[in-house]
Amino acid sequence: MGPDGAYGGDIRVGDVDNDQIPDFVVYRCATPSTEGDALKPCFIAAFNLEGDVLWKIGSGGTQPARPGPVILYDINGDGNDELICLFFDGESDPDSTRLVGLELQIRDGATGELVKSTAPEALLAPSGSGANWVHQRLIVAQLSPGPRAKDFVIKLGDTLFAIDQELKIKWSYTSPWTEYQKCPAYIPTVGDIDGDGLDEVNGGYFLLDHDGSVLWETFLGPNMDSVAIAPWDEGRMRAICSGSGQILDAEGKHILNLGPEVVPHGQELRLGVFDPDLPAPQMMIRYNGHKPETMLVDNEGRIARRFRLNDSPNHTGMETVYPEGPNGTALLFNGGELWTGKGRSLGRLPELPPEIGNFRQGWYHCIPANIKGDAGDELIVYNPWDRFIFVYGNQTALSDSSWSFYPDPRQYNARLLD
Repeated sequence: MGPDGAYGGDIRVGDVDNDQIPDFVVYRCATPSTEGDALKPCFIAAFNLEGDVLWKIGSGGTQPARPGPVILYDINGDGNDELICLFFDGESDPDSTRLVGLELQIRDGATGELVKSTAPEALLAPSGSGANWVHQRLIVAQLSPGPRAKDFVIKLGDTLFAIDQELKIKWSYTSPWTEYQKCPAYIPTVGDIDGDGLDEVNGGYFLLDHDGSVLWETFLGPNMDSVAIAPWDEGRMRAICSGSGQILDAEGKHILNLGPEVVPHGQELRLGVFDPDLPAPQMMIRYNGHKPETMLVDNEGRIARRFRLNDSPNHTGMETVYPEGPNGTALLFNGGELWTGKGRSLGRLPELPPEIGNFRQGWYHCIPANIKGDAGDELIVYNPWDRFIFVYGNQTALSDSSWSFYPDPRQYNARLLD
């Protein structure tokens, strides 16, 4: 906390009071911001677009080493987003290799008051260290019938848990692969790949049905760093996997496999219509690890072009944005700049300060959001090591009263790769 009451930390965006104006939460963690941390949020504060603090819980902490187990989502359907998080009691040993001292909580988003909590041994017993351990992200998922998602998943080390709105564990899945660079995606993703109205879970080496049953499970090569479930060929939903650039169907059959010669280390990928002159949608993939080397792959599996993105401290942070709306042409955000599908930078976002912080988190995250209801994306940009949030609009002024923000998966399930 700074002298003027400002906080630095990781950010989530939602609407805690159902006024269609975005609100934010910032959180900090008890464990040091180092490579092998379990992320133990010990301080969370909510504030509005003007920067007014709405509530705060806990105290202390430092910037989390990575985006962690905190989300804003209206899980009970009352119109206001709830805060769902793992929260540290502040008294237990903050040993980063264990989850001791944590509770799984749902809090009223408008007040921060505790609604329900649990500390199930099955969930909080896992321990570990290293890259497969430190990514602990809550992901909202439609695992039960109904008009809206009422469940979420979290991966803790080698095990993925599905949890309902009553904080009961529905099922779990444990991966047989745990070796560094040869383990499933650090952050799984969800989406309805089989068309039954319920979400599957793509972990890169496995696809799980909504009930946790395994649809397919296979080692697809190293560096499975980024995954998606998204439409690809003629609108069919597919499992997109960064490791060597692969796309699979619900049965595990390859639709596309660029191979390790073309994609030696698929660090991250994004989907979108980046070049309207090419078969679409297309895949933008950072194909050579933590480097700025990127390629655009069209919908027929052809490499349209390779180009070098601007540097970002960890060479991660790509995000698809649609300034003209979902039917327009996409741009790629990276390290404070926007890029076209032709491989041309549009320059750094105006008035964005230089990066501060460590090599992994000292760069700008981007969360696209349709804040104004004008079809086009606005950009919510922040650096966890700094105390400012920047909101970039398209053509509609952000200072008037014509707000129309309704959170969607791009906000409550923000990728925020590191």
